[in-house]
Amino acid sequence: MDFWYALVAGLIIGAIFGFILQRGRFCMNSAFRDIILLKEFKLAKAVTISLAVLMVGFAIFAFGGVITLNPNSFQPLGAIVGGLIFGIGMVLAAGCASGTTYRVGEGMMGSLVAAIGLTFGAVITTWGVLADARIWLRSVVDLGKITLVGVFDPSGIVLPTVMLIIGIIGLALMFYFWGWPVIKRKREAKEPMINTKNFVEATFKKGYPWWVTGILIGLILTAGYVANGSSVIGITGGWRAINQWFAANSVLGWSGFIIFGIIIGSFVSAIIAKEFKFRVPKDGFMLFKQLIGGILMGFGAVTAAGCNITNILGGVPQLSIHSIITGACIMFGSWIAAYLLFMWKKD
Repeated sequence: MDFWYALVAGLIIGAIFGFILQRGRFCMNSAFRDIILLKEFKLAKAVTISLAVLMVGFAIFAFGGVITLNPNSFQPLGAIVGGLIFGIGMVLAAGCASGTTYRVGEGMMGSLVAAIGLTFGAVITTWGVLADARIWLRSVVDLGKITLVGVFDPSGIVLPTVMLIIGIIGLALMFYFWGWPVIKRKREAKEPMINTKNFVEATFKKGYPWWVTGILIGLILTAGYVANGSSVIGITGGWRAINQWFAANSVLGWSGFIIFGIIIGSFVSAIIAKEFKFRVPKDGFMLFKQLIGGILMGFGAVTAAGCNITNILGGVPQLSIHSIITGACIMFGSWIAAYLLFMWKKD
């Protein structure tokens, strides 16, 4: 990819992504953890909507020949071990890869420490002391690119067709069960369906409803896939690329500019909404815990061939078996950590 294209497109896509993340408070750690801690499902619903939008978007652009679908190769041990460790790590870090990154732009020093841990964990798993473990976990069983519709065929039309059908049906069902009751209630109360007053304030200063967040995340990640030439946005890979830029003077590419864009977009969003503030956890142990959580996320992401964004919002829409299992293990790992940290003593 041309350097200047990567610079401009990466920063723009990343900044929009970061703005949406910050306004929607979108973090998969909160989405998954809060299901068992608070019985709260709003962010989980946002993730679900994003998946459906991405399925439709990926399928449409694949049919048009604009992108080439590229699901991960199914490596069961890498998916299971990497997913579980990533899920545990993101609870300790108090944020997933994307949540950690946008919170850096808000001024959260704990998230910066977690991002440093994420980078360190990714580097030592890619090239350092944990590389042998990663290689073994990913290579001992490699079943190739397998999706829910069978072995991946880049020239086939079955996969994008199934993706399009599932995405459309999913959106229709979500509208029926989640959207229609709200519309019905507003009609009965004679309230406007859409409040067009203070549009600027609602767009730039107010927090986004979960369904708006889900749709926008799906749209910007689809745009990112198209702009990047058939490769999903990856957070961990971006932090690792920034490390190589600093440490080895390598040329910074798309993934690194995405990270800078997310931080810039989140910073701008937080400034506009008057939410930016440098914050350091009062408990020093919290910083240590976030560092360890970040390291675990780095190991898990590299071992599972991607973090929560790459696998859940990149691979699952392509019906990748590897990404579906990784995503399930990320969720299960977060539940294990949340139970042990927040619920076990209560029981």
